[in-house]
Amino acid sequence: MTIDTVATADRDLTIQQVSRRTGLAESTLRYYERIGLIDAVPRDPSSGHRRYPADLVGAVESLSCLRGSGMSVADIRRYVANMRRGAEATADQRMLFEAHAVRLHDEIARLQLRERYVAAKAKMWAAREAGDVAAEREIVETVLDLGARLLTDEAVTTHG
Repeated sequence: MTIDTVATADRDLTIQQVSRRTGLAESTLRYYERIGLIDAVPRDPSSGHRRYPADLVGAVESLSCLRGSGMSVADIRRYVANMRRGAEATADQRMLFEAHAVRLHDEIARLQLRERYVAAKAKMWAAREAGDVAAEREIVETVLDLGARLLTDEAVTTHG
């Protein structure tokens, strides 16, 4: 079964279609409506089911992109509030996105450290598997150094 997910001026989308289009669960769509991230969704008069007009689908797509970028619900709320304020919130929007970009940069750095640690561990175990004691000794220092950095990073991140 194929579901047409193109909202047009004469045909609104169901919650299922919006969910498939945006990747947001139906429960998340209802939650976003309940907490005011999206405007109240019009209901079909005969069934009472939600029917998303094109402009609302566009708003949900924007929220889905923000969520996909790892933005918190609190920051998405701030984004929506700023959007509703209009031009006077331009500086607030810029600061919101700058702060999120810094968080993403820091998260990427943490992930890169984790990746280097795991790759070094894999290399150590490969040397051990091959019986290459010299190669294992050589990589152990790197594993210990990366492990110490990882522990420090995790402690700072957790107790920051």
